This record gives sequence, C-alpha cells and structure tokens, in this order.
Amino acid sequence: MAVVPHPLPGLTPPAPEVGLGARLKASAKHSARALGLVWDSAPGGVIALGVFTVIAAALPPFVAYVGKMIIDAVIAAHAAAPGLARHAALLRAVRLVGLELAAVVVIAGCERVLGLVRQLVGLRLGIDLNVRILEKALRLDLAHFEDAEFYDKLTRARREASTRPLSLIQSNFQVVRGALTLVGYIALLVRFSGWMALAVLVATIPAFIAEARFSGAAFRLRNWRSPDSRRLTYLEYVLANDEHAKEVKLFGLGPLLLDRYKTLAESFFAGDRALAVRRAAWGYALSLVSTAVFYGSYALIVAATVRGRLSLGDMTLGLVAFRQGQQSFQAVLSALGGMYEDTLYMSNLFDYFAIPTDVPKVSGPLAVVRAEEGIRFEGVGFRYPGTGPDGERWALRGVDVFIPKGQSLALVGENGAGKTTFIKLLANLYQPTEGSVLLDGRDLRSWDEQALRRRIGVIFQDFNEYQLALRENVAFGSVEHLADDLRVGRAVDQGGAKELVAGLSAGLETQLGRWFGGGVELSGGQWQKVALARAFMRTDADILILDEPTAALDAEAEHAVFQRFKALAAGRTTILISHRFPTVRMADRILVLEAGRVVEDGSHAQLVAAGRRYARMFGLQAAGYL
Repeated sequence: MAVVPHPLPGLTPPAPEVGLGARLKASAKHSARALGLVWDSAPGGVIALGVFTVIAAALPPFVAYVGKMIIDAVIAAHAAAPGLARHAALLRAVRLVGLELAAVVVIAGCERVLGLVRQLVGLRLGIDLNVRILEKALRLDLAHFEDAEFYDKLTRARREASTRPLSLIQSNFQVVRGALTLVGYIALLVRFSGWMALAVLVATIPAFIAEARFSGAAFRLRNWRSPDSRRLTYLEYVLANDEHAKEVKLFGLGPLLLDRYKTLAESFFAGDRALAVRRAAWGYALSLVSTAVFYGSYALIVAATVRGRLSLGDMTLGLVAFRQGQQSFQAVLSALGGMYEDTLYMSNLFDYFAIPTDVPKVSGPLAVVRAEEGIRFEGVGFRYPGTGPDGERWALRGVDVFIPKGQSLALVGENGAGKTTFIKLLANLYQPTEGSVLLDGRDLRSWDEQALRRRIGVIFQDFNEYQLALRENVAFGSVEHLADDLRVGRAVDQGGAKELVAGLSAGLETQLGRWFGGGVELSGGQWQKVALARAFMRTDADILILDEPTAALDAEAEHAVFQRFKALAAGRTTILISHRFPTVRMADRILVLEAGRVVEDGSHAQLVAAGRRYARMFGLQAAGYL
C-alpha cells in the first residue's frame, strides 16, 4: 500500500515515516502537553468535558438493555391472560419506555452540552494560543525573521494553533467515551458468544491501521510543501493587494503571476487527490471486512432465535449490542487515529515554541572595558547565515572605527556595501561574527537590552507604514508617550509633518492607509515625514540614526530635514546614510564603505582633496546638477 506522494520537481521528498513505537511515544507526550495547553486556557471546560463524556458513555448500553426489557415485557403482556396480569405487564412496559425516554433525553442533553463546551473551549484556546505564538515572535531575534525555515515553522504553528490542541483533547475524551461504552456492550455480548464478540471487534483493526498510515502520509505531504504553501499565499497577496496593484496592472504581471498560482495550486490538488483516492479505496475495502463479520454474527443470532435458544428480546439486544459495540470500537480506533494525526501536527506547534529565545547574548569573549565615551567597532566582521557559497560572503569585514560621543558621522557607499549592516550591529539587532562593538567602553553584549534600546533612535530606509491612526504612527517611536500631545506635536514639527497634520480634518486621529474604512493614503514623501517624526519622539536617545529614510523626498526637502536634524541633535552622536552628497557633506566625518570594508575616512574636504573613490562619486553627482 503506497502512500508516499510523488515529489514535485526541484523539491525535497518527504521525510520517511518513523516507527510505530516512536509514534506512540510522541503521541502520548504531545497529548499530555496539549492537555496542559487546554487546561491553562479553560480548566472548567476540561472538567465539564470529562464529566459529560463519562455520562454520555455510560448510558447507551443501559438504553440497549432497557430496550431488551421492553420487548420482553411486551411479549409477556401479550402472552398473559386478560386481567390484572396483563395490565401489570403493560404498566411495566410503559414504565420501561419512560425510563428509556429519560435516558435518551439525558444523552441528547449531554451531546448538546459537550458541543457547547467544545465550541467555547475552542474559541478561548484559539485566542490564547495565537497570543502565545505572537508573544514568542516578540522574543525572537531579528535573525529568525530573515530565515525561511523559521517562517515555515511559524506558518505551520499558526495553521494548527486554533484547531489541533482541542481536536487532540477531544480525541482523548472520545477514546475514554468509546472505551467505557464498549465495556458496557461487551458485558452484554459475552452472554451470547465471547469469540463472536472478539471477532467483531478485531475485524475493525485493519481499517484503523490503514487510516493511521494515510494520516501520516497526509502530514508529511503537508509539511513537505510548507515553503510552497507560503509561495502560494504570497502570489495571492501580490495579485489581490493594493500595495502591488499599480505595478501588476502597469507591467501586465497579472497573467504571469496567476499562471504560476494556478500551476502551484494544481500541483497541490494533484497530490491531495491521489492521496484521497487511495485513502478512500483502502478504507472502503477494509470496512467490508468488519461488515462481513457483523452480518455473519447477525445470521448466527437469528438462527439461534429461530431454534428457540434465544428470546426475541435477547435477539434484539444481541443485534444492538453487536452493532453498537462494533461502532464503539471503531470510534475508539478512529479517535486513536485522530490522536495520531493531531500529534503529528501538534509537533509543529511545539517545535515553534521550542525555538530558543533565552540564549545568552554573549557568543565569545567580551572586549576589554575601556574608559571612553563613544562607539567603537573593533575588528568587526559579519556575514548573514546562508549567504554565498557555504555562507562565506562577508557583509562587513575588518572594520576598526571609533565614533566619539557627539560626533556627526555619514556612511557612504554603493548598495550592498554594508552600510545598513553597520547600523544593525550598532543597534545590537545582530552580533558580530567576529570582533566586538562597544558603547562607552562596554561590549554591547554585556548591556541590558532595554537600556541599550532607550539610548538609540533609528529609522531605517524600509520604515513601517502602520495602517493605524497618525498619532500612533508618530508615537510608536516612544510608545509610553502615546497620549502626550505636547511631545507628539513637537515630534511632528521636528519631522517636518506639521503641515500634513494641519491639512487633515481629524488631525492626529486620522486613520492612515486604505486597509480600513475612512483611511487616508499618504504619498511616499508624506509617509517619510511621519517616519521622521517617529524617530524624533525618542528625545532621551543620545544616538540618532537615519538610514536613508528621506529617499522619497526631493533634494531640497531632504537637505532641510537634515539641517533641522543636525540642529536638534546637537550634543548627540548622529549617524546618517544618504546617497545625496549635499546632505552627506554636513557630517563632521564620513566613512566610505566598499564590499564590506572601510576604504576611506575623513571630512568632506579631506576626502575630496584625496581624490579617491569619494571624490569620484561626488564629482559624478555634482556633474548631474550642471
């Protein structure tokens, strides 16, 4: 029975299936952890599920036995002589019908309560788990978010978070319920034939084994194509999102991207269809085994009744007990199969939660503490994981720089020269692959992270455009001052967005972006002024960094922004990245980076006089204005 899906071209085949013992061990482990998750979210719900599951499990065999007693009472009443005896038998039959009705009403009530509890627990659990996933994301380092494997884990965790833990718990309770019901039916069945009861139960096992194997195959198929699932989602996002709509229409990208979407989706459908067809075929074939055994037992019970060895009530009880007992056993096996499938998917959630977040920041010997004020890069080299052959391409290498406190520094170089990487290392978003970065004589790895963050104000070239109120877009630079109108207004003025705010009817409370009703879309230059205002919110930061945040502004506007920035940042250490030399030349000092190395260091006048790379770049840009 082949259940391994055919791999798509260029993709790694699914991981091989592990042994039964390992699967059962993992199932028990994940079941316990899932129960812990559900208990943490809704302990009362777990208790209610347990209580009502036991009640719902105990009553069906009781109903079956009462049904047998009703038939026997009716036959006895029919056979009794007219008069008090028949009347008494009739009353007994009516009372038994009432008893059965009461039991059925209780069962129906239990089912309703169980459904309600499952729904409420599921809603509560879905919220709590998604909060935990997002809390985990907040504790992860920037490197995680630039790793495709991490995104696969995050996608799988979020996909399973809202359903799998509750499904696993439901399967556990279903096993308990089915087992309790089965015990009751077995107690009724052994009076007929122990061997017959065993045969009816054993006949369902092949179908269970097949279902478990197919569950494993479905899990491996789904996990294997997680990267392509994200690619499919991305294509859908590009085709149906306002951020990309202009270019998609202008460049006629729609048919190309839609064709890729359909090709990928069809490959998913082909794999799912092949697995579903095999699953259905084997399931049907093996279910016929249990059906044949049941009807064989059915025939034997009917024959025994015809011969007078069983009463009509016994025959009815036997048929009901065999049928319901078999169904209860199938329910137990189905629940076990569901548990196995759920534990496979739960492993995705637990793998995500297991990503280390509290690892020590120190990854090597700390630099010697120095009695100095300023920023020092000491033999710093950095390479992003997985870049180039064997990850050997260096983004920075051999950087030795000291930036005294209060100095204004500009970084110049072509795209990919290492300027933004320099900033990320200074902000401690990454740690150097080699060497050390020091602030006021202390290695950044020895700093308290929050204390360090408070000292640095930075706005990157790919700053965020939050689809929130204008106030929030500005105040997120110092979120604890969200309601401080004076501080927010001052930041708006310093960022050059005062006229923008004045022109909006709702002022700072204006909803920005088109994602939500009543939102106002801003131009690229307006968004950048809002982002600059956000940087100026952090008034207590003594290190201010602007990483090309003014690219959408014209040269005159950018020059004005940096003039204001320089005046407002007096006494602070400032670092700016820009490709416009009228802005760069305002800095006290300029570093020229090329291929991750510092190739020139000096003031604008010194570098122009040196006649090297900076002078050539400056001359080329100056010639463009002639």
